[in-house]
Amino acid sequence: MNTNRWTRLFAWQSKIKNADEEENKAKESNKTKKEETPKINWKEWIIDPSEEFYYTWLQIMILPICYNWVIIICRTCFYTIEETYLATWLTLDYICDLVFVLDTVIGFRTGFLEQGILVRDLSRLKTRYLRSSRFKFDIISLLPTDLLYLKLGIHTPLVRVNRLLRTGRLNEALDRMETRTAYPNTFRVAKLMLYIFVLIHWNACIYFSLSNYIGFGADPWVYPNISDPEFASTRRQYFYCFWFSTLILTTVGDTPTPEREEEYLFLVADMLIAVLVFASVVGSMGDVISSLRDRDNVFFPNHELVKGYLRSRRISKELQNRVNDWYQHLHINKKITRENEILRHLPITLQTATAVSVHLPTLSKVTIFQNCEKSLLEQLVLKLTPQVYSPGEYVCKKGDVGHEMYIIKEGKLAVVADDGVTQFAVLGDGNFFGEISILNIKGNKSGNRRTANIRSIGYSDLFSLSKEDLTETLHEYPAAKRLLEEKGRQILTKMGMLEETDEGEGEVEKTEDMVNRLEANFETLQTKLARLIAELESSARKMMQRVEQLELQTEEWEGIVAEGAKGETEEQEKVKEREIGDGEGEGEGEKEDVEEPVVEGERGEGDGGEESLGEKKNVGGNKISENEKEDTEEELIKSETHQDQKGDEK
Repeated sequence: MNTNRWTRLFAWQSKIKNADEEENKAKESNKTKKEETPKINWKEWIIDPSEEFYYTWLQIMILPICYNWVIIICRTCFYTIEETYLATWLTLDYICDLVFVLDTVIGFRTGFLEQGILVRDLSRLKTRYLRSSRFKFDIISLLPTDLLYLKLGIHTPLVRVNRLLRTGRLNEALDRMETRTAYPNTFRVAKLMLYIFVLIHWNACIYFSLSNYIGFGADPWVYPNISDPEFASTRRQYFYCFWFSTLILTTVGDTPTPEREEEYLFLVADMLIAVLVFASVVGSMGDVISSLRDRDNVFFPNHELVKGYLRSRRISKELQNRVNDWYQHLHINKKITRENEILRHLPITLQTATAVSVHLPTLSKVTIFQNCEKSLLEQLVLKLTPQVYSPGEYVCKKGDVGHEMYIIKEGKLAVVADDGVTQFAVLGDGNFFGEISILNIKGNKSGNRRTANIRSIGYSDLFSLSKEDLTETLHEYPAAKRLLEEKGRQILTKMGMLEETDEGEGEVEKTEDMVNRLEANFETLQTKLARLIAELESSARKMMQRVEQLELQTEEWEGIVAEGAKGETEEQEKVKEREIGDGEGEGEGEKEDVEEPVVEGERGEGDGGEESLGEKKNVGGNKISENEKEDTEEELIKSETHQDQKGDEK
């Protein structure tokens, strides 16, 4: 008994300890959660337009905007609805006003992008919102026009018509939803139907108000007399007016002939609006259909062009049926063969991310690509090309040169004999083949040719990777190239398809390659030397011709200088003869005569000296000009030789 009591006591104490420990753990976890959850600083709270909160808020704004567009006109025209549910309408009105106030506050806190960076400065956000046209409409929509109830009465909801100025937020919300939805064409049709519904609703309300102004039951065109119990209920009034408005705007069915001027004006206005509605509906539906066609043309090959080509070339019916079945399989199962054309509109980073998320698991199943760099796999993923094979179609045949490898995404393929019936193996999802043929491995007995016949059992979806794409990618990854070649050799050795070569033979091959390379380089050098010699000979020939021309020019200048010297000597002799003739004059005036000829002689000598000096100057000038010409000719020769040397170097 004592032992039982002690065991119970110990058990009770252990339970208490466990409970205390659990409470402590719970408190600690709550503390950590409180610490982990960051506190929001409402004074510095900024809304990013690209975040989910802003998108959710726009969706909330759709409700009060649509409420005002539908209910204000309905309460104004159908006064029974206004009087019956007045308390409900007032409550909903002020709830919508509260939402509009919150939307204005959010407008002050909404950030914007400047040079790709979100602006978080509250002062700049406020000034930007205050200067925008949206702020003016928001303020006008919040004006307390409900105070007019005090003068006009509580049953005049038309005073709240300024609330309709928030329609810009509705358009923004619908545009955001259209970009995010997975079915944009369906959304466009639904948006168009919403606009048409609001238009018919407003037209129905105005028709009922016009009938009330003219008098219910005054003629067949207006609403029947509401004293009739059949047309007295509010539901019947609204549905009848909505039906009549639909008849007018859609121009479907007969309507009563109007009898009053007001009726004619209303009907004319409705007919004009109906034309616009019909044009908008037809245009929108045409856009939807054309976008669907464009999408089909991008996703799938153009079947009409292929069928027209087959008919014009008179292809056999059997082959035409095979082509039609292939197209039908693509359309029914929504299989895309033009992924690269669809993704080319995205930037390269998004293309890579999308292709990696779709194809990387499939590519990583290939044995030779396992343990490779992730960047290499990302590059190869962009090179994968989807292909679809029909039942009984050969993917590759034995002996064909392999230009690509294949990865099975979906379907079954059989390795068959040459007769096409005997099956050696069946390949399924995730299997691959032809990977050795795209690697140029030395010693491969097959010589990069297919070693088996692969035939599709049913419809098979494959990914192909061409040899050119792989070699282009591996050119930037030499380490991965060596790794892949080593893995390929291991696979070939297991299959017994690799020829073993001695190291000596490899060295001989290397030396032979080096000798061949040196011979080729020597031949290129010989051709270059021959070109240089020919260019040197042509330049020397040009130089000789130029020197001969210069010699002829110098001979001409020497002849001119000699003629000038002869003229000078003749003039000096004439001057001497004049001096002698003057000395043989009369004796009476010898002194004077002597002095005079002396003076005259001096003058003559002076004149002759000046002339001789002038002639000497001219001769010197001729010599200077000859020297300048010789210098210019030497400079021309040097420039020509320099240009010839540059041409030789090129």
